[in-house]
Amino acid sequence: MVGYKTTKPHEYLVITGAGIDGVRVCKKAFVKPWQKASRISLLPCNVPYSDRPRTIEKHVFNLDVVFTVGPDDNPESVKRCAQILSRNECRLLADEICGRSSTIRNIVKGEVNATVARMTMEEIFKEREIFKDEVMGNIQKELEKFGLRVHNANILDISDSYGSFDYLTCMSKKVQEAAVNQSRIDTAEAQMRGQIGEAKIDGLKRQETSRIKTETVTIEAGHQKTRAEVEAELSRLKAELDNNLELAKLTARRQYDMTDAELQRQVEVRKTEKELERLRASDVVKSKIARESAQEKADAFLYKEQKEADAALYKRKLEADALCYQQKREAEAMLEMAKAHSALVDVLGGPQGFLQYKMLESGTYERLAEANGNAISGLQPKITMWNTGNGDASDNPIRGLMQSLPPLLSTIHDQTGISPPSWLARMPNKSGQEEKESQDIIPKAMLFD
Repeated sequence: MVGYKTTKPHEYLVITGAGIDGVRVCKKAFVKPWQKASRISLLPCNVPYSDRPRTIEKHVFNLDVVFTVGPDDNPESVKRCAQILSRNECRLLADEICGRSSTIRNIVKGEVNATVARMTMEEIFKEREIFKDEVMGNIQKELEKFGLRVHNANILDISDSYGSFDYLTCMSKKVQEAAVNQSRIDTAEAQMRGQIGEAKIDGLKRQETSRIKTETVTIEAGHQKTRAEVEAELSRLKAELDNNLELAKLTARRQYDMTDAELQRQVEVRKTEKELERLRASDVVKSKIARESAQEKADAFLYKEQKEADAALYKRKLEADALCYQQKREAEAMLEMAKAHSALVDVLGGPQGFLQYKMLESGTYERLAEANGNAISGLQPKITMWNTGNGDASDNPIRGLMQSLPPLLSTIHDQTGISPPSWLARMPNKSGQEEKESQDIIPKAMLFD
């Protein structure tokens, strides 16, 4: 095998001999006569495992596993694989080493048994991926020393060993029963969810149907309302247009009549002017004189009536001013007289004295005496005789006057019931008590007579 050597993509060239310390691993090289070259393939091979391991529960079962093992794809691992394994199987290639080497089989068996011994049957059965990863990890740690790599582990079978307790069978039944029970539960739950869902869907259907019907009625009512509003607006617009049209027609007719009347007036004016021009030549002077004469008479009559109206208005105004001034002066006079009467009332000792004064001033007593005389004419009146002295009053006139007053006042009191004022005299009554002063015997209106 001397010459230039190359390898396939999945192979490495291992060269030993003169000029090489240990082992040289490469893809291509020139092999000298004093050197030896061999090829190591990187293709993995299967390492079967079939044994009866024991779990931590001391349960023995059958386990069949196939591991895929091959050299690692790097020069150092290939070099290590060639150096270590070639001591025992120096004539075997890498794929033959993986299948026949008792060292690799013993490593795989020992790591699998050790891993199973740390786990329970339940964990191995239920957690196969964890079991597989843990076994591969433990084996890989040992095979790295040989430059090998575990690519995969495939668990073919896990079963009860012959003559041992049927653990897996019981577990299978348990799982089956649990699956059946769970299936029943799931079926019941599915039926319940189906019934609930059906009722819910039916309720939602009815709710949605009712909502849609309500919305439809609302929308239809809104459309009907809108339609009614539009129709009302259309009717209003039609009526407004008809009114505007009638108004326009009437306006046009009136405008036509006005224009026609204006034209007729202008025609009549033209006719009148023409007739006036025709008549003006014959009797325009007479008409003008008559018109001017009538106008002068009318102006004179108007001027006369206007002056008479102005005079009457001025007269009424002066009379009104005079009457106003008269009433104003009379009011002032009455106010002054009222003030004088008020002062006189104070001087005479009150309203009773003022009344007696006014009666004396206006001759009320004389008229009363005359009226009483006429009233008792033909009767037998009561005659009271008073001694007023010897009739010689020249010596003492005051005494004569005072002697004449009591008979007069007594007669007035007996016949009219009027008492003299307190300042004039006091007339005793029949019981000897003084009579109270009579107030307001004559109405107040007589105070101003």
